[in-house]
Amino acid sequence: MLRSVKEVNGYMIQAKDGKIGRCKDFLFDDETWTIRYMVADTGKWLPDKKVLISPISLGEPDWASNLFPVRLSKKQIEQAPELDDNAPVSRQYEIKYHEYFGWPLYWQGLEVWGPYNYPGPLFSEKKKEGVEVGYQNGDPHLRSAREVTGYYIHATDGEIGHVKDFIVDDQTWIIRYMVIDTSNWLPGSRKVLVSPTWVDLVDWLENRVNMDLTVEQIKQGPEYDPSEPINRTYEVRLYDFYGRPKYW
Repeated sequence: MLRSVKEVNGYMIQAKDGKIGRCKDFLFDDETWTIRYMVADTGKWLPDKKVLISPISLGEPDWASNLFPVRLSKKQIEQAPELDDNAPVSRQYEIKYHEYFGWPLYWQGLEVWGPYNYPGPLFSEKKKEGVEVGYQNGDPHLRSAREVTGYYIHATDGEIGHVKDFIVDDQTWIIRYMVIDTSNWLPGSRKVLVSPTWVDLVDWLENRVNMDLTVEQIKQGPEYDPSEPINRTYEVRLYDFYGRPKYW
């Protein structure tokens, strides 16, 4: 099912032996637009440590109770490799992180989660001995969803809004859509969805997303109502309007 990132921020995170805090952000890679880590606000429990939770370790979320269960103990989370709160997540750190939990590396394989399109199976599939970890991909391009929210949207012929939210598939953790708010450019408050696959370029220095769409296309796109779930009928209408191939 498709979920709003803004909606799930603040959800409680529950380890096997107790609550550890709340979700405060997500880190996604800007190549596959897949969420790789949840950033936890642990409050007084681990006040001086940046805590990352991989979707690999998440159980089935309890959406009714606003709860993310984690298949790890508090001790396992506490003893995970240290990461400076202000430091970027390097590939070297990710290797240490995955080795600590004994998981295969998600970037080794043809799917978004290595051999799978879902993160869950990696939890019980231990890293194979003798497999070269490699640095061939260099450091990951992990971006904060919270930071990118607010980036300006630049169409092929002008600016037309800003990033308001992200819509993520709660099974694959792939970001399927960005929510664009056009209220600062057009009369009234109007929101539309665009797929990250339609992004031409993200200018990280200028805080701008360049879309391979015109102002008029985005302006006339099917309106998105955050109070309504996104169903396949709406998605078909969206893709047909923009004339783009469907992801399913």
